[in-house]
Amino acid sequence: MNDRLRLCCPCHFGLESVLKYEIQKIGGEDLRVSDGRISFSGDWNVLARANLCLSTAERVLIELSEFRAVTFEELFQGVRSIALEEFISREDAFPVKGYSLNSALHSVPDCQSIIKKAAVERLKEKYGIGWFSETGPTVQIQFSILKDIVTVYLDTSGAGLHKRGYRRNSNAAPIKETLAAGIIDLARVRPGSTVCDPFCGSGTLLIEAALKALKIAPGINRRFAAEKWGCIDAGIWREERSRAIEAVDRKAEFRAIGSDIDDAAVALALDNAHKAGIKSRVTIEQADISSFRQPENSIVICNPPYGERLLELREAEEIYKVMGKVLGKGGDRQSYIISPHEQFEQFFGAEAKKRRKLYNGMIKCQLYMYF
Repeated sequence: MNDRLRLCCPCHFGLESVLKYEIQKIGGEDLRVSDGRISFSGDWNVLARANLCLSTAERVLIELSEFRAVTFEELFQGVRSIALEEFISREDAFPVKGYSLNSALHSVPDCQSIIKKAAVERLKEKYGIGWFSETGPTVQIQFSILKDIVTVYLDTSGAGLHKRGYRRNSNAAPIKETLAAGIIDLARVRPGSTVCDPFCGSGTLLIEAALKALKIAPGINRRFAAEKWGCIDAGIWREERSRAIEAVDRKAEFRAIGSDIDDAAVALALDNAHKAGIKSRVTIEQADISSFRQPENSIVICNPPYGERLLELREAEEIYKVMGKVLGKGGDRQSYIISPHEQFEQFFGAEAKKRRKLYNGMIKCQLYMYF
């Protein structure tokens, strides 16, 4: 079996450059960057390392094949020619899911059943059996059909990589961990940084900043689908976990300071920090933005209230004005603020040094950078 794999990691739009740097750092080679995803080459160790260590990837996929198909017969033959037996054993479950955009084969349920049928036919032939129990580990087949080009993947992660394991509970409008990690990277958080979030909610930005500064691999406390696969030596996962544990830098002088107007959010953020193993680095208290005083040599990273309805929008704009009075605009007090409000800078009272378009879920936002 080939030890060189073609891997693919989807990411939030706008974080491709951050993810590219992360993939190079873990030893990924021959990178190809496209909108919202990066494909690269690596061995089984790189696959395990990617799951454990990439903070901005949504999941790690093995890219099996890419071919053109405008008929179901072409789709069937394309999938049937893939060496699925190298990854899927005779007991494994192999469900199929995917999507189709701007393609002749537009019915997703039909494509799913054709791909499943082709996989079954291939494996029947290879294993010489007529029926699959599918009672073993899950090897999820994924497909994308974009402008008639079919790409077939296997999902090695299972639950999305944003599920680090520390945030079992969250407040009403949490920022996704992978997006938070990308913003932390763009804010250039270092082992000696002090990071503040005066709208900390369930604490995601502060926790992701601490993980980054202390070099704690974001997937260190969770499991991945491919750990149960027979085609990967269990020793590889042990080796990469040990490597990740050794890389942790407990000597880093990092500090996180958070506050929120809601005392339930404060309790939740502290609980999540405890679960993430970084509670000793975090101070969080109940406070309003108007009483916030930014320490010298610190970075504010925050996701202030958006206000989707008109009344809330007015309230959000008032909050932006207060933020403009209390947050640093550069020098030894930097600020990185994500907001969907087109006139944010106007209410904040200062033009950002730099802006970057990011999506928070389906909401188009800007990261306003003051440094």
